[in-house]
Amino acid sequence: MDFALIGAAGFIAPRHMKAIKDTGNNLVAAVDPYDCVGIIDSYFPDTNFFVETERFDRHLDKLRRKGEGKVDYVTICSPNYLHDAHIRLALRNECHAVCEKPLVLNPWNVDPLKEIEAETGKNISVILQLRLHPTILELKKKVENGPKDKIYDIDLTYITSRGRWYFISWKGDIEKSGGVATNIGIHFFDMLSWIFGDVVENIVHHSDRYSVAGYLQLKQARVRWFLSLDYNHIPEKARAAGQRTYRSIRVEGEEMEFSDGFSDLHTESYRKILDGEGFGVEEARPSINIVYDIRNAKPMGKSGEYHPFLSKLNP
Repeated sequence: MDFALIGAAGFIAPRHMKAIKDTGNNLVAAVDPYDCVGIIDSYFPDTNFFVETERFDRHLDKLRRKGEGKVDYVTICSPNYLHDAHIRLALRNECHAVCEKPLVLNPWNVDPLKEIEAETGKNISVILQLRLHPTILELKKKVENGPKDKIYDIDLTYITSRGRWYFISWKGDIEKSGGVATNIGIHFFDMLSWIFGDVVENIVHHSDRYSVAGYLQLKQARVRWFLSLDYNHIPEKARAAGQRTYRSIRVEGEEMEFSDGFSDLHTESYRKILDGEGFGVEEARPSINIVYDIRNAKPMGKSGEYHPFLSKLNP
């Protein structure tokens, strides 16, 4: 299969290049307004590269009209707010789309994408890689085989420290990234709602440009969650060990160990997509709704079932 890539200079793009190569496919074209894309040489040195989306679009159209060399899939690793437009570009060129999370920022953009799928006969697949993690799959199986009326108590903590550059880039602009909960948390919210069911209640206790925390009541789970980009929020013991990222999920007081097993999840995602078993638009909808509600909620402050890490923050 022939792939094209939008967003070749981004942080996540090399994982997609590796996945395309590891699944025996070819990257024939890539585009990014930034030309620091030497990483392509490690995977596909013959890729046609563009810095203008218009010329990239024209290239896909020319390949389609020639018949030979038509692109089969367009992978989308562009800034979050452009995903919708770039998915449409892919489907207009009669290509399937593979999109990084989040699929879109706003819930009302989901149904139009389903309409375009129906019109073009092409599929949109979204990368929801945590659904393929062995530890997560084990937890899902445990819940499915457990008591149907059991409500699990969960604490989710994810701190991935970012430097000053982050807030200068598009990622620091909530209109472009969706904010902290969307940019670093959506795959966790997808995983939790996939395992524990529909949202019953979604409360935000704290929200600023660096961190966000709240309480999520799902059909079978009570989730206290805390997400942050601030290095100072990492526990002292982890900082002393030189860690700049801290990830913890406690289920019924027991720590889930899933630090390993992340490296090949994109490749596994591609295998599933190519086998017709990828995650589609409808499967992305619940987490899009969750982070949209978080983004637009009024924080309640430290009341009710709030995450213990909130105690470290000033009132």
